[in-house]
Amino acid sequence: MTDPLSAALKVAGSGLEAQSTRMRIVSENIANARTTGDTPGADPYRRKTITFGSELDRLTGAETVEVKKLGVDKSDFIEEYDPGNPAANEKGIVKMPNVNVLIEMGDMRETNRTYEANLQTIKQTRDMVSQTIALLKASQ
Repeated sequence: MTDPLSAALKVAGSGLEAQSTRMRIVSENIANARTTGDTPGADPYRRKTITFGSELDRLTGAETVEVKKLGVDKSDFIEEYDPGNPAANEKGIVKMPNVNVLIEMGDMRETNRTYEANLQTIKQTRDMVSQTIALLKASQ
């Protein structure tokens, strides 16, 4: 039989790690939202994506979350007319990243809230462990 408190800590810890990676990917996307190619007609920054999967922790028997895959968004680049840009082609068109900052900000907010929820789970589980130890000491 597995300890449910240990399992809760394991699940929440894996959630923290996964959301930390997701925050890094979202931050990278936002930071590169206007990064064009180096030469005329070159492809700009391509939005990165993250996929999660579940993993069975054999020690605790808990289903944990893990980063399954880091990928790229294959959607079309946005084209803008900017003939003064060094990355503009002969028609003055610049390929811009396929990053929508509003979507990234929504993802960041969701990531932050999920991270906070996992952190709160860890805090509450630690409090429960402390209370259990205090009860055991008091009963002796």
